[in-house]
Amino acid sequence: MDARIARTRRRLQEALFDLAHEQGLDHVSISAIAKRAGVNRTTFYQHYADKETLLADALDLVAQEAGAELHGINEWSTEPPAPLVTFLTHIDAHAELYRRVFSEPGSGAVLARLRHHVNDAVSASAATVVERDRDVPLDVIAAGVTGSIIGVIGAWLDHDPRAPVDDAALWVWRIIMGPPDAYATR
Repeated sequence: MDARIARTRRRLQEALFDLAHEQGLDHVSISAIAKRAGVNRTTFYQHYADKETLLADALDLVAQEAGAELHGINEWSTEPPAPLVTFLTHIDAHAELYRRVFSEPGSGAVLARLRHHVNDAVSASAATVVERDRDVPLDVIAAGVTGSIIGVIGAWLDHDPRAPVDDAALWVWRIIMGPPDAYATR
């Protein structure tokens, strides 16, 4: 990607993030984002079709910078793996934005992107499960586990007060792995 394009997108993403934290996402307009980023509305639309797509990119960037990627989960233990805890820590740090994404009317673009990231990680980690159950295709297993993970994250964000990250990671892990006594058969 051209350096100027990358810089402009980065400024737009940072502007959205800053404004969303100051005013709440629902009160942030395209004009305000463009003004804060030091560009005009036309430039905004040259890079993004809408605020949702910008938000999806902004959250991806912040997650990447925080090292919040789910890849690398390939061990089956009673404790949630570090990548899952890091990922949920990122979500917790930006809970108000993610809560808005998960609530009505929500953000289809962000949820679709999040579902895609989780599905990719689950698919990469599910090879041992597929070996044990060849009757269920990998993409079906990944879709089921992904839906469960997204559901747990949404419920966690909805709790008031929100449980600590370690509790949420344990919830997700227990949904994936089943009760602790099931680990002995893996």
